Amino acid sequence: MVDGMSTKDEVREFLVSRRANVTPQQAGIPDFGGERRVPGLRREEVAMLAGVSPDYYTRLERGNIRGASESVLEAIARALQLNDAEREYLFDLARTAPAAAARIRKPPAQSVRTSVQRVLDNMTVPAVVHNAHQDLVAANLMGRALYAPHFDTDSTPNIARFIFLDRRAQDFYVDWPQARRTVAAIVRLEAGRDPLNKELTALIGELSTRSPQFRQDWAGHNVHEHRTGVKSFRHPEVGPVTVAFDVFAMPGEAGLQIVTYSPPPNTDSADKFALLASWAATRESEREAGRVSDVGLVSRPVTGATHPVTND
Repeated sequence: MVDGMSTKDEVREFLVSRRANVTPQQAGIPDFGGERRVPGLRREEVAMLAGVSPDYYTRLERGNIRGASESVLEAIARALQLNDAEREYLFDLARTAPAAAARIRKPPAQSVRTSVQRVLDNMTVPAVVHNAHQDLVAANLMGRALYAPHFDTDSTPNIARFIFLDRRAQDFYVDWPQARRTVAAIVRLEAGRDPLNKELTALIGELSTRSPQFRQDWAGHNVHEHRTGVKSFRHPEVGPVTVAFDVFAMPGEAGLQIVTYSPPPNTDSADKFALLASWAATRESEREAGRVSDVGLVSRPVTGATHPVTND
């Protein structure tokens, strides 16, 4: 599947990791004492909660999940107390079939329609568009300003590469460990949706080779889908900002999502957003006048060449 693992390997590792996360108390199973050899539920306990035989669940956990009915998958998801993203990932793994190799895949989008860019440019809040590989394929002026360090590259900026391979990420993201775990979980979810995606597989391989932190986070087998929430950044120009983000799927553009960022009104972050807008407008005027680089909004060395991640 990805990083050298087959679909069977991934099913096994995922189910084992989710089973370890549920205690008998959380599952409502009486604890009669005695030593338990597993950190969470036993296989037979999952089978009992899902209403299947222990032998059948054991087969599923060993990776023989192809052909499992939706009702069985739903029962297992309930027994393991999977969240929506984890449930979707389980179903994606079950749907993976050898015949999928014959599918015709569109290459990942690297830009948006002109009409979409107009919509972005008319938004008053920062907005970016990313694909399944975490490439930032489009943004409005405020979006480029908010993510200025990411756009400081001569190639398509990529959120995952920045977070794991650029040492500036540790300063830019207030909670860098959480940002790492979240991105790794998002990438795993996308890999489950499209296990034959060569570009995504290449990204996972690159990060696995170059980042010990990615290998650590990837080993957690967590999956996540970004929808809405709060993020905190240490912006290099305006300082710490805390913003709400909302994610919108783009109809007619499979795999692309628009993410908007807005600060709560009458807050320090709202004031800093006003400063960010002024800074962005000034830098854009300078860029158009030819006084700064055409790459992003800032004129700094190329990411990766002079800002390698540290492995300490």
